[in-house]
Amino acid sequence: HNSGMLFLYERPVIECMWMKTPLIPPSVAFFDEAGKLINVAQMQPQTDDSHCTARPASYALEMEQGWFARSGIGAGAVLLGLDQLKQRPR
Repeated sequence: HNSGMLFLYERPVIECMWMKTPLIPPSVAFFDEAGKLINVAQMQPQTDDSHCTARPASYALEMEQGWFARSGIGAGAVLLGLDQLKQRPR
């Protein structure tokens, strides 16, 4: 799977996510304002366990669990195409 969910925050924030109802375990990656990876968290489904960004984030990308590791996305990775997202009306 190469599809997921991108969360855009109006300003950099410390954000936490959890997976109360979904059955599939995702991974979530948090990115700063420049699109640089902050951290990746492995989430468990149907729990209230919080998974938070290590420092203020502007974006979160939720993908199927293990996708970031399989795709070689780790320290130093940069999310591209953010300029286009910022220009789109919400």
